[in-house]
Amino acid sequence: MTEAIGMVETRGFIAVVEAADAMLKAAEVRLVAYERIGSAYCCATVRGDHAAVKAAVDAGAAAGRRVGEVVGARVIATPHPDLGKVLPVGDPDSRT
Repeated sequence: MTEAIGMVETRGFIAVVEAADAMLKAAEVRLVAYERIGSAYCCATVRGDHAAVKAAVDAGAAAGRRVGEVVGARVIATPHPDLGKVLPVGDPDSRT
């Protein structure tokens, strides 16, 4: 079964740290990637069960908005298996 992917993109480092912290505390998800995109944009990516990822992204976006600007928040319920080959979204078979 494919795990869902959730992403919260913010403008500013503090907002992405707050969002990532809230995501990990809100549900049973794994932080699989963090990117500093440029021009102060940052993105935190989590993986897990669809319901857990949805709850985590909602909590992360709300937390990020309290301290900064959230640019986007998305959940991909059933990502293509090859997505990990081109994007840093973590290995779904890895349980580290």
